[in-house]
Amino acid sequence: MPPADFRHAQPAVAAQPYTLVRENREQLGGHRGRVVWFTGLSGAGKSTLANALEVALHRVQKRTYVLDGDNIRRGLCKDLGFSDADRVENMRRVAEVARLFVDAGVLVLVAFISPFRAERQAARELFAPGDFLEVFVDVPLAVAEQRDTKGLYQKARSGALSHLTGIDSPYEPPLAPDLALRTDRISIDACVDRLLALLETSQDATAPIAQHAAGTHPGPAAIHAPQP
Repeated sequence: MPPADFRHAQPAVAAQPYTLVRENREQLGGHRGRVVWFTGLSGAGKSTLANALEVALHRVQKRTYVLDGDNIRRGLCKDLGFSDADRVENMRRVAEVARLFVDAGVLVLVAFISPFRAERQAARELFAPGDFLEVFVDVPLAVAEQRDTKGLYQKARSGALSHLTGIDSPYEPPLAPDLALRTDRISIDACVDRLLALLETSQDATAPIAQHAAGTHPGPAAIHAPQP
């Protein structure tokens, strides 16, 4: 569960106003800032889909950035472990970074396991309605284990690794995600098409966002790599 002060600023700190605001940055960039939040088990395909979506958006000149779980843990969150409390803090930090990107008018793609519903809801509440799109990258645990190229599930099953989501640490699937994708049943291209459609139908102001080159999404085999 998120700590009690998850959504509360320090009382002695006041926001500093600036002349330029989000709308100015979005006008300059030609599209709205949004966050697409990919959640799911390790190995579900979150990073693969975030990468493919970013390439498709880049082709139509949309400004993007991917916040990837493994990459964030190499820097901003390298002081955190994998206890429930550390996972909550990990998500708090990335949600705040994502909010800064959205304020900058960037389409930010977050690829994190984010196992707890409460922390995902707390992240959503940082954003205005329509700015946070939760995407459940959904595969059965057996499929995620089969894709285990890093050996994480094998280590967890043998007792050599603890706190692996889905094994000895819980994953709470979304009850009402904005989009659910079964990556064991549909292709990367089909997933990207659905993600682009989601951006369109959720009141994104960028009309040509879905006009991407068909059949040219990257990494046809990358979906099998375990994802953060």
